[in-house]
Order: sequence, then C-alpha cells, then structure tokens
Amino acid sequence: MPNILIIDDEVGMREGCRRALIRQGFKVSTAEQGAEGLRLLREQPFDLVLLDAMMPGMSGLEILDRIQERESDVMCVMITGYATVDLAAQAMKKGAQGFLPKPFTSDDLLRAVHGGLDERARRLNQRDQTAKDEEALQRERARQEQAKLDAITSRFLLVVVHELRNPAGAIKNMLQLIRGGYVEDGERDEYLERLDLRAGQLLSMLDDLLELACLKEVQSPSRLGPVAVAGVLEGVVRQLRPKAQAKGLDLQLQIEAQPTMLAQPAHLHSLWHHLIDNAICYTPRGQVRVTLSERPSRMESTVSDTGIGLSSEDVSRIFGEFYRSEQAKAQVPLGTGLGLAIVDQIVKTYLGTIQVDSTPGEGSTFTVSLPLTA
Repeated sequence: MPNILIIDDEVGMREGCRRALIRQGFKVSTAEQGAEGLRLLREQPFDLVLLDAMMPGMSGLEILDRIQERESDVMCVMITGYATVDLAAQAMKKGAQGFLPKPFTSDDLLRAVHGGLDERARRLNQRDQTAKDEEALQRERARQEQAKLDAITSRFLLVVVHELRNPAGAIKNMLQLIRGGYVEDGERDEYLERLDLRAGQLLSMLDDLLELACLKEVQSPSRLGPVAVAGVLEGVVRQLRPKAQAKGLDLQLQIEAQPTMLAQPAHLHSLWHHLIDNAICYTPRGQVRVTLSERPSRMESTVSDTGIGLSSEDVSRIFGEFYRSEQAKAQVPLGTGLGLAIVDQIVKTYLGTIQVDSTPGEGSTFTVSLPLTA
C-alpha cells in the first residue's frame, strides 16, 4: 500500500486530498508546515509527497531541496495556485515529478499521484536492474579472472611437475641401476656423487619454490624492523667468497654508504644471495663486483660480473619462473631457474626496481634500488 504525505498549510486542501486518497486505498499522513513534514519523513518512509508550493515559513521549493537531500526515492508533486513557467522550471530542476494547479478535481489528483508512483516504480526497477546488471558484470569479471588464474596455475603446475620430474627421474634411474647390480664397484662412488647432486638440485628447487610461494602470498611484508643493510650484504659476500675463490674469481665488495632500511633481514639476504651466487655460477673467469650506495630515500646496489652475459631476449625473460638461457644451462646444468624470480618478487614486495645491463660474452650488471622505508 503506497504511503503518501501531504504538506499544505490549508486545512481544507489537506483534508480534501486525504479523503480522496484514502478512498482509493492509500495510506495518508498530513503536515501543516514544512518542518513538520520533514520530521514525518525522517520518522517513516513515504512513496510520494504532495507539496504546496507557497507556504509561510519554509517554501515548497526549500522543502523540495531538503527532501531530495534526504530521500532521493520519494516522488514529489507540487500543488500551487500560482503556476508559472519559471516556478515549474525551478521545481522540475529540483526533482519534482509534476504539477497540480489549484483548483483540481479528485480525478486530477489521482492522475498526478498515479503518475508519480508509476515513475517511482520505474526508477526503482531501473535501479534494481542496473544493480543486477552490475552484479552480473562483476560475477563475469570474477569468472574471467578466475579462469585466467586457473589457466596460469595449471601452466605453472605443469612446468613445476616437468622441472621436478627431471631430477627425481634421474635419482630413480640411478638407484635402479645400483640396485640391479649394473654399477661396478669402481663406479659406485661416482654414481653416489651424481645422486647427491641430483638430490641437492631437487631440494634447492623445493626450497626456492617454497620461498617464492611465501613471497607471493603477501602484498607487503610484515614484522618490519630497521636493518643495517651493509651488515647483511657483508654476511652474504662472506658466505659466498669460498665458492668464488674455488673458481678462481675475484669477488670484490665496495660499500659506499651505511643505510638503514625497514625490512626483513631474510629478504635482503635472499635477494643478494641469489644475485651474487648467480654471478659466480655464470662467470667462468674474471671477477664479480658488488657495490652498495645510498640515494635520496633509497639504497642502491649493483652486482656486476664478467661472465657469459645475456641476450636482449634473455633479459626480457630471466625473471620468469624456471627460465634459463641455453648458455646458462651449458654453464650450470643443474640450476633451478627460480633465483631471479625470487629476486624480482622481493623487489616488487618492497616497491623497488631492478635493471639489467648485459652483453653476451662480456658480462652482466644487475642494479637494485629499494626505498629505505616500506
């Protein structure tokens, strides 16, 4: 049952409209002044307001403004004995649905009321349909995004399975050869060494996958604290120096600043460990040079080598999971292909940047820039 409010200072007009509408089954409330009408609008919902344009105190146009501010779904029909084009234009601009010039009949009143209610129903239906369309659009977008994620996940899982099967299959084959008695006693140590290498490759791959998954789970790192960046870098270089020396490489460290950064030390350790370890692995001879400096609000670090280098195509792909160039595979057959993906994810997590300058056969330089505050 539609609920109608009549705001008019003339008691005869209020009562005449009220009786005509009640006979048609409408629920009707009345108010003599604008303030009383606004109070009733705050206390209960109305579908339509019959509003006298000219009243003492607050005018009909002022009341119309207040109604539109509070109740955009309420339809308003202006009642006036002074209908002019200017008044009609103002009322329509403020949201009135129609005019009812005095004097009017019961039929005129009902036509105006039904017209306003029909317009209200049309608007509500349109709004509901718009909401349903938007909801359907959001569902479709979500479905498409989920389909993309599922496809990416499926492709990623296929790559993971393929990469894990390689060392696992090699381990299984060598074990079968040993158990089947096909390995001579003099070859046993060699096979055990190869088993150890393959098992190490498998464990390294699983460790890197776990680290990468943990990094991708969070949008921003938690439990941050001030970290003396130089100390972390010195620890990584100290840890990897024996590996460089074993290859006859000159591992240099140049620290030009002592920045303090909000971070997790493990993230910075992992970033430098992967970058420097990669440089050592893919540099047959020469040197690996690591620097640390400070720029306004940022720390900057470079890792340069005189190694095998990268083509422009390789540079565009090296931060993808499991990607390894043909030269890299020839140099280090058992790499995981996840180190630079981890580096890239750490840089993204801290809203930093990483740049690569490389020339095949001459070496590469990786430049990492991270904000000192996360």
